[in-house]
Amino acid sequence: MDGTVLIADDDRTIRTVLTQALTRAGCRVHATGSLAQLAKWVDEGRGDLVITDVMMPDGNGIDRIPAMREARPDLPVIVISAQNTIVTAIRATEAEAFEYLPKPFDLPDLMTKANQALSRRPRKSDPVPEPLQISREAADPAMPLIGHAPSMQALFRMVARVLNADLAVIIAGEAGVGKTTIARSFHELSDRRDGGLAFLTSADAGEDAVARAAEKARGGTIVIENPAGFDTAAQARLIGLIEAMETGPDRANAPRIVATTGPDPQADVTAGRLRSDLYYRLAGVTISVPPLRSRVDDILPLASHLLARAQAHGLPERALSDDAAALLRAHPFPGNVRELENMMRRLALTASGPAISLDEMREALSQHGGGGRAPAPQAAPVMQADLSEPASAPMPAHGTGANLSDSVEQHLQRYFDLHGDSLPPPGLYDRILREVERPLLQVALDATGGNQLRCADLLGINRNTLRKKLTELNIEVTRRRKLM
Repeated sequence: MDGTVLIADDDRTIRTVLTQALTRAGCRVHATGSLAQLAKWVDEGRGDLVITDVMMPDGNGIDRIPAMREARPDLPVIVISAQNTIVTAIRATEAEAFEYLPKPFDLPDLMTKANQALSRRPRKSDPVPEPLQISREAADPAMPLIGHAPSMQALFRMVARVLNADLAVIIAGEAGVGKTTIARSFHELSDRRDGGLAFLTSADAGEDAVARAAEKARGGTIVIENPAGFDTAAQARLIGLIEAMETGPDRANAPRIVATTGPDPQADVTAGRLRSDLYYRLAGVTISVPPLRSRVDDILPLASHLLARAQAHGLPERALSDDAAALLRAHPFPGNVRELENMMRRLALTASGPAISLDEMREALSQHGGGGRAPAPQAAPVMQADLSEPASAPMPAHGTGANLSDSVEQHLQRYFDLHGDSLPPPGLYDRILREVERPLLQVALDATGGNQLRCADLLGINRNTLRKKLTELNIEVTRRRKLM
């Protein structure tokens, strides 16, 4: 790797680690905690690559990209940020950043992106984009679009890439994951935001309603909520509407179509609930929104955000106690983010003090099918209820006399204790298998140096089976060091 890299981050540790890693890779590095200093270096013609944080003491790193591109059109910029929201991803894309990486980032991944940026720098000037203007309502949607989980970051990147594309979009997912909020973001954050926004549901899908929606959304967006719930005649009207917009004389001002569906719209087609010809007109791009239980590490940041927003709306300041936070992470959230939102609003209103207690959390969870009594002192760490990440509890130390079976039993007993006189939610067998399967595959891959053939042989399974499980569990072949 060859070139000069300019780093701007207010975290001294990150500056030090990146400087060391890039220097070892053969680069020259200048690092600063100030955007003003970064701008000075860029104006002086220094650097072949910029790596910048977003929230800095003297400004916003993304806001500085247009000025850097105007001064140095050939200078690639990699954005790193702990602000893991859909707005950050979209703004980085709109500003034509070379790459956006959420914190904590994988150091090898960042090094790969840096090498690509240094190798593929454009050699001619490109037009400087106008800064993306995002309203307060769009930046703080009704249901927060926050997430560090790889599945959510992939979703944010996909939305950013197709935000202004002339394609119909299906947003698929379980109830409560935020599909309507994402659909609204396709309008409010896109070039169509000055046009109209209309919603169509099965309760109001008559011929006049469809025509009114098309007129209201002229130049904007129509959101069709659960088209599989429309009757046959209403689905036929939707097909006619789409065809008219595609071929009519005013097609230049035709609204974009965004549809929200269940997690498997193709199953709706197979079952006859959704006409195949309508589905293929809607599925220009399909974006799947993961359930909250598959991204457990996002639960507590989301909860903190929701409590802070409740405070901003006039409710008392609240925070989760450690015990309450552990119990909240163990909840499977069948109602997804919407359930968490309602729970945090209720706790912000009813908690007796600034710190939400274990008993108050248990009472709130009991309203959602997941209460329990206090855990016994010195018990094993909490078992997460349904995770896409490996359990955080350590294995027993060598020499304690405890074997694997005993450790698993302690975890399970702790999990049952948290639910008191109630039983855990259904599906426990599959959840426990996933708890064990993921770390087993990761450790086996590490032991075999990432060689999938040797790993499959070690585990005694078919190589294709291993590949399928790696995909299902979102496991990378090489485990990587994380930087906060």
